[in-house]
Amino acid sequence: MKVLVTLNIPSVGISLMEAAGLEVEVWKEVQPLTPGQLSQKAKSCKGLLCTAMDRIDAAFIQENLHLEIISQYGAGYDNIDVGAATDAGMVVGNAPEAMSNATADIAFMLMLAASRKLCYLHKSIINGQWGYFQPQAHLGQELKGKTLGIYGLGRIGLEMAKRCVGAYDMSIIYCNRGHNTAAETLLGAQKVDFHTLLSSSDVLSVHCALTEETKGIFGKQAFEQMKPSAIFVNTARGPIHQEDHLIAALKSGEIWGAGLDVSDPEPMKTDNPLLSMENVVVTPHIGSATGEARDQMALLSAQNIVQYFMGKSVTHRVN
Repeated sequence: MKVLVTLNIPSVGISLMEAAGLEVEVWKEVQPLTPGQLSQKAKSCKGLLCTAMDRIDAAFIQENLHLEIISQYGAGYDNIDVGAATDAGMVVGNAPEAMSNATADIAFMLMLAASRKLCYLHKSIINGQWGYFQPQAHLGQELKGKTLGIYGLGRIGLEMAKRCVGAYDMSIIYCNRGHNTAAETLLGAQKVDFHTLLSSSDVLSVHCALTEETKGIFGKQAFEQMKPSAIFVNTARGPIHQEDHLIAALKSGEIWGAGLDVSDPEPMKTDNPLLSMENVVVTPHIGSATGEARDQMALLSAQNIVQYFMGKSVTHRVN
């Protein structure tokens, strides 16, 4: 059985598959496979270990009906047409537990950095603009006792909430389809509707999946309902917020600041106004970028494939 790995993931995942007797082909170039290259290389494989960079749509699946399992190197799988894969009899898996701590750390960092205008002030030093002390210049805001609102309180959101309660004794509200009883019991989190989440959050942190329901949900109307002192944080997917509306809300003072690890499109263009705003911090989608998280992502995504070809139940199956 041959497996195509579409990027050069950590060797622990490759070794796991090879130890199980699978033949593994790894695309080791920095530039991702084009759709044509991906489809061509997949033709000789029964398994595919892919990343969010790969578009696994219905057309790709129809061209590669011989594939038996698709395993995503990551938690989110909005790049995969799961319905089409299911109809074709393909198993789809992911690595949902690998990056919770790493991504929560980034969300916490973005919140704190935005609250004190960290990146803008760092650049001001580089530009020779560290001048005289001004008592009312470059003022940030403190987070102690504020309210953290979480849109999509799952594994990552829970880790973010734990950090905020532990460090700043923040109150937690959240908007989910269902209740997160663990967060309610452990942290006193309160489930609220979307309007209340927007109007009551001092920091609003996004941790949901990208779906038709969540795409663009943070747009003009949402930002208008937020506090003028609010900080918006998104470490999930760029299309969940509408970037032009976010820029307008920041410029007009409808919200106070933003911390973003994701954008739409990615990579972000260098002339994007967000990059020059005093109260905005942007990182290049590095939520999972720790050695520990990336190794665990490799292990879990490879484990899905090994389990499948050994005839076992796939632990992290999404269809």
